[in-house]
Amino acid sequence: MNDTAVRVVVRGRVQGVWYRGWAVDQASSCGLRGWVRNRRDGTVEALFAGPVDRVEAMIEACRSGPPAARVDAVERFPAEDDGGRGFRQRPTE
Repeated sequence: MNDTAVRVVVRGRVQGVWYRGWAVDQASSCGLRGWVRNRRDGTVEALFAGPVDRVEAMIEACRSGPPAARVDAVERFPAEDDGGRGFRQRPTE
C-alpha cells in the first residue's frame, strides 16, 4: 500500500469560516484518516493520512478551502501519525 501522512498548517482567514467542517467533509469523502483543529494563533492544523494521490489532492484543496476562507499559505510537514480511524475534528490547541 502506498500510504503517506502529512501535517499541514493553514494561514489566513481560516477560523470562523467553516474551514474545519469543510475539511472533515472533504477528507471523509476522499477516504482519508486524520484530524483537523483550530490553533490559538489563528491558524488551522490538520493531519491527512491515506493514499498519496488523495492526500496530495486534499492539500491542494486546502489552498482554497471553503468559500468564505482566505488562504494565505499552506505549510506542510511529514508526519509519523497514521491518522487513526476516520477523519475527525479535534479541540483547539
